[in-house]
Parts: sequence; C-alpha cells; structure tokens
Amino acid sequence: MRKVYIETYGCQMNVSDTEVVFSILAAHGYEKTDDINRADVILANTCSVRDNAEQRILGRIEQFNLQRKSRPGVVVGILGCMAERMKEELLATLKVDIVAGPDSYRSLPQLIDRALSGAPAINTELSRTETYHDIRPLRSSANGVSAFISIMRGCNNVCSYCVVPYTRGVERSRPARSIVREACECFENGFREVTLLGQNVDSYRWTSADGSTVSFAALVQMVAQVSPLLRVRFSTSNPQDISDELLAVMAAHSNVCRHIHLPVQSGSNRILEKMRRRYTREWYLDRVRAIRTMVPGCSLTTDVIAGFCSETEEDHRQTLSLFDEVGFDTAFMFYYSERPGTLAAKKYPDDVPLDVKIRRLEEIISLQNRKSLEAYKADVGKRFEVLVEGPSKKGQSASGVPQLCGRASNNKMCVWEDASHKSGDYVTVEVVSCTQATLLCRLVQD
Repeated sequence: MRKVYIETYGCQMNVSDTEVVFSILAAHGYEKTDDINRADVILANTCSVRDNAEQRILGRIEQFNLQRKSRPGVVVGILGCMAERMKEELLATLKVDIVAGPDSYRSLPQLIDRALSGAPAINTELSRTETYHDIRPLRSSANGVSAFISIMRGCNNVCSYCVVPYTRGVERSRPARSIVREACECFENGFREVTLLGQNVDSYRWTSADGSTVSFAALVQMVAQVSPLLRVRFSTSNPQDISDELLAVMAAHSNVCRHIHLPVQSGSNRILEKMRRRYTREWYLDRVRAIRTMVPGCSLTTDVIAGFCSETEEDHRQTLSLFDEVGFDTAFMFYYSERPGTLAAKKYPDDVPLDVKIRRLEEIISLQNRKSLEAYKADVGKRFEVLVEGPSKKGQSASGVPQLCGRASNNKMCVWEDASHKSGDYVTVEVVSCTQATLLCRLVQD
C-alpha cells in the first residue's frame, strides 16, 4: 500500500477535512503514516486566515521538496484554503505536484495519478453543493474521546477582512440525518464528545425533500438526544445569528456543553461596520446578557482583531471596555493582517502602523490575562463533571501520583491526581486552585 502523510494547519474545520481526505484515500488503497520519511504522498492541509500561517507553509514546502529530491517518486500536494487562494503560484514553484481546494478532495486519487505521470495536477473548483456528507471520516483524534463533525461548509457573510468566502465558497448545509448518523457512529465507536463545526453554525438550515426544515437549534437537540452520555459542543457562532431557541435547547439538555465561542472582533461600532460584521456593540452585549440569563454558568470565549484599518485610539478603548464589561474566559487575539483579495484589501488602506498594532494587541492581551485569571478563580470551590481525555502534560504530580486531564462542560481544562480512571470516563472533581488557563482539582470519590 502507498503511504500518505498529512500535516494539518489552521482551524478545527481543517482537522475535520483531513479526516475526510484520509478516508477518501484509504478507499483507494492508501495507508496513513505519521512518518514523513516513509511517505509516498506528502500533503499539507493549509490555512490562509493570516499571512504568518501561509509563510509557515511556504517554509514547509522547502522541507517537503527535500523529500522529493532524495526519494524520486514522492508526490507533494497543498490542500485547503492556501491552495484555493494561490493556485498556479504554488505549482509555479516547481516544488509542489498537486494543488487541491477544499471542495475537490474526492478527486485526490486521480490528481495523485496525474502527478505521478508528470503532469500538473490542480483542482480548485468551488462547489455550491459539496458537503462530503456521505464520507465516513477516518478519525485522527489524539485522545479517542472527542470527534469533529462538519455540519456545513462555506460562508455567506463576507466580512471585509476575511478570506474564507473566497477560499471555501458559499454557505451550504449538510443533511441533518447524515449528521445524526455520524454522531451515532462516533458514540458507538467509543467517542463521548462531538463538536459540530461550521464557519457560522447558527445559520445552519437543512430543508428536506418534503419541505420540512431543520434549524441549528433543532439539529443540536437531535444530536443531544443520541445519548445523555454524548457531550455536544459547537463552533463557531455568529453574534448576529445566535438565537434564543438555541439557548433554550442548551438549557434543556445538560449534555450540550456550557460554552459558546462568540467572536466580537472589535468593541467599536464604527469598526464593526467597516468590518461588515452586521451587528453593533449593543447587540453583542444584549446577546451576552441573554446567554448568561438563559444558560447560567455558560463560559464565553471570543476572537478580536487589533489595529484594523483606520482604527483610532478611541476605537481601541471601546474594545478594551467591552472586554472589561464582558469578562471573557479566554480569547484568541491578533493584530490585523491584510489578506489579498478581500474587500478590506481592495477598499481600505492598512494604515495603522505595525508598532501601534502590536502595542494595542499587547494591551488587550494584558487585560484578557487578568480577566481569564478572575474567571478561573471564580470556579475555585466548585464541582464539575469532567470527561477524561487522558494523562496530563506532566503525566504525574510532584509526588509521583498519576495525573489526568479533561474539560468541564464550560470548556475549561481540569487537572487532578487519579490512578483509577481512563480516557472516556466521566468523573467529578472539585477545584482547589487555578492558573489563568487551568483548573487544578481533586477527585471527588463516589
């Protein structure tokens, strides 16, 4: 069997896509390997959201090319968003044999054959219908406990800074029945947690042949009903679309995890409008209040961009004040990186100096670090049901007792001494102390 090696970069959606790629290639006689030196096919599933992500891939291509030189017959391919965005530029390097966009993975076996014959192999055609709903992913989860399920592809929001609509195409939802089937299969195969994935899960909508419609809230309820022992997470939510109906489903089902990732991007209405985010600061704060009223104890995480086009010190202060008011548990924080082809790149000068972007980002990070520590300290003394993922990073405590780790429903990582449980078990822990990223706990014996 020919061996295939894949490196995955970027978001959870790319992790899910890699599992689809492995499944497609396995059906055509390929075997997965984690050793690049034994691989006949070397692939990178890429991200284009930020420039540094692409620069990292370009560096890896140089390393992949060394494999091509030392082992004639090795095929190198670039998949995903970067393949969609750069296309011919990648083939022009003469170091890449295959370029395949996110909607062309079914053609990979044919593209590999074409590359082996010495011909350029490229397929970056975007689809209005492809969801890979009939592909059973070849799971690559490291812990064997948590699985990703893609429920939709593409995005219709076209935020001015974002390259995703151009690299992943228009939004389309996957049949609800196929999602529930996959969740059932995950549970039957020992997984105890699934994460429903989409660029904007709240806009999921599937209309069946008989005209009945399944909303995202209804889908979450269907998956939650697979088993009370199957946890359900989802990502990512859009502030303009998250509904009270969804919050009611979360409140009604204890196995729907108490965590929502709700990207805000900026606290300034002027900047939000320029970003084409389609909500205001006031709308966002109203949704936060609704979440905390309807789903008590729900943790909130977010994304933010510092130094977007024309951002002033006042705009920046409004972002800081929103972070201070909301008190996010954690945040993904970046300074603005202009992406070619986006609306912002075409219309707005990238006019905030780099040193100013970095300073503003550092101020956001400093504030969020304090808020994270406050949020984690607030959990000291509380008890949580935790799904065991496996040994902690250290593996054992200072006294030599084995340590396990796992996430509470609110998505916070817990670590505790435990010599009696294993991955996939549910345990109860009590928080005794914390850092700004981890709850340090003790096992509560039954």
